[in-house]
Amino acid sequence: MFFKHIYDKSLAQASYLIGCQATGESIVIDAKRDVDTYLQIAKENNLKITHITETHIHADFLAGSRELAALTGAQMYLSDEGGPEWQYEFPHKGLKHGDQIKVGNLTLEVLHTPGHTPESISFLLTDHPATDEPVMIFTGDFVFVGDVGRPDLLEKAAGYAGTQEKGAHEMYASVKDFAQLPSFLQVWPGHGAGSACGKALGAVPSSTVGYEMKRNWAFQYENDEDGFVEYLLEGQPEPPKYFAMMKKLNKVDRPLLTEVPKHKELSSEEISAAMQKGMTVVDTRNKADFAEGFLPGSLNIQNNNSLSTWAGWLLDYEKPFILIAEEGDMEELTRKLMRIGLDNIQGYFPVAKLSEPELEKADVIDIEEFKSYIGQPDVQIVDVRGKTEFEAGHVKGAENNFVGTLPQNLDKIDRDKQVVIHCQAGDRSSVAYSVLRKNGFRNVKNYSGGMKEWKEKGNPIVS
Repeated sequence: MFFKHIYDKSLAQASYLIGCQATGESIVIDAKRDVDTYLQIAKENNLKITHITETHIHADFLAGSRELAALTGAQMYLSDEGGPEWQYEFPHKGLKHGDQIKVGNLTLEVLHTPGHTPESISFLLTDHPATDEPVMIFTGDFVFVGDVGRPDLLEKAAGYAGTQEKGAHEMYASVKDFAQLPSFLQVWPGHGAGSACGKALGAVPSSTVGYEMKRNWAFQYENDEDGFVEYLLEGQPEPPKYFAMMKKLNKVDRPLLTEVPKHKELSSEEISAAMQKGMTVVDTRNKADFAEGFLPGSLNIQNNNSLSTWAGWLLDYEKPFILIAEEGDMEELTRKLMRIGLDNIQGYFPVAKLSEPELEKADVIDIEEFKSYIGQPDVQIVDVRGKTEFEAGHVKGAENNFVGTLPQNLDKIDRDKQVVIHCQAGDRSSVAYSVLRKNGFRNVKNYSGGMKEWKEKGNPIVS
């Protein structure tokens, strides 16, 4: 058996390529959209991709199953569980609980594991030349290392009212079924630490059923379904706004993107004209470089592992945008953005062409200056972290206005006061600073040290 775990750090998302080396057949589970990765792995290992499958209709990334099928001719095997509302709306071979996918001498048995979503399935893998017992389970967003999938996304992100309570109870039943599996079974989930699909995901890539039984909180409520449901639903982070778009695009037929696009370099005249017409410009430099000089009206979304998340929160899928970036970073940036369907890149403007006289500097302050503003009647302190983080502890007098929804809540920022923003360690507050400046706020200061520095220096917090 050939086995490859493919991990996208930018979305904390795992996919898998598993092959039968005797027959040369292989299957890909939960493919990301830039599918050249799988084609290369298959080629290097003398395999042909013959089967493609998914654990559920994803909300956090745009699956590449259809791109991969178009390039390889492989058959797509997708869940037909969950009822008529939760069906894929394009041709595929439907899967029900107990069905099997045969890939050479390998068998993947389908388990219906609802809770995260109604149609969610997992796959029990048996390597028949070695054993007649299953050796691995691919759980998607059902069981993670240390956590289970959140059932509230359909309601909070996609607008399906009343689904989170039902999903939480379904998750409890699925967890009880999972507990009956052999303790030696390897668990390979769809996400790791940093994903918004859970609240306490572990940092290691895989686990076993036995380990999860001991360490995963979800298996500590054996006779307490209400307690399980309450804990599962409380304290979940804000679901990124783009999740609703992903849920739609992964379900319906859509245009395919079978290769990573290349984008043109723009001139100073072209970017100036575009900005005058209102086109969004995203500066992908790190926050320190952005603070030293940025184009007025540009957004700072740094090229790090959170780029996709904040781009999904702040960019409009229907509108074109421009990137400020190094030429050498453009392929990586394009891949990160195409993985969540943000394809409207109109070109890039090289960092080296940024002209000093045209640039503005961000007003970044240190902890001592930040202290001087606390409690002042003409100052508004704004904490742009998530609600759960804010409630766990914040600076006295601060107001919470989450950076992801800040553009929809600008009316809560007082234009007549000195506004001082902060987050945990400066990344999100740099995004928020650029959002406010883009929307005409001038009296804004950024305490970039954030709650991390505030607490490290022993300063008081309230909750």
